[in-house]
Amino acid sequence: MIERAFAEAIATQGIVPGTGAYARAMVHVHRSRGCPKIDIFRGIFPDNEAQAQAANLTFERSFEGAVERSGLVPLPGTVEALDKLRGAGVKICLITGFSRATLGRVLSALSWSDKVDLALCPEDAGRGRPMPDMVLSAVLRLGIADVRQVAVAGGSESDMLCGRRAGASVIAGLLTGAHSRERLLKGGATHILDSVAGLPELVLGGVPAGTPVGASTH
Repeated sequence: MIERAFAEAIATQGIVPGTGAYARAMVHVHRSRGCPKIDIFRGIFPDNEAQAQAANLTFERSFEGAVERSGLVPLPGTVEALDKLRGAGVKICLITGFSRATLGRVLSALSWSDKVDLALCPEDAGRGRPMPDMVLSAVLRLGIADVRQVAVAGGSESDMLCGRRAGASVIAGLLTGAHSRERLLKGGATHILDSVAGLPELVLGGVPAGTPVGASTH
């Protein structure tokens, strides 16, 4: 769904399937997964901010339309993992590279208003991944006393870099995401999990039940 929206967005700016420019653009998209979407388009159109903004707008409309038509279904074990973590006193923050409007549609489609304590996008914090701003903003807003109490989980190299730069003690790479084990380890993953279903055991095994820990997921 996301890659289709990217493809539609760059096509409106003259980069169409079957061309070398399209292939290069989609490689850039894959490598940059997890980063703010507007920054990805700026990488594709480095000398034309108007094109980047236009492509980003098309991306948002395309993705939101797909969500409205098809809905969103979380990966198996995700809801159970969130419930288990929150039941143990863990505070959950969802961080994303989407805009605030698109994030709102995603949360609505998933009916996750009661599953997370906080949801942040780049415009809420200043900079998106791989910078640490969203994780550090979550630490402040959720009242976490020590950044070493934070666990960051995600499926992209930028997620891992974000967690490492923020000082999180647990940086869990998820193999259900965009990037390979090698890319996740390169980004700074301290642990590799098959899916987010394994996060509760990892987090709760290292802290007493009820300890406030900020966990962010892609």
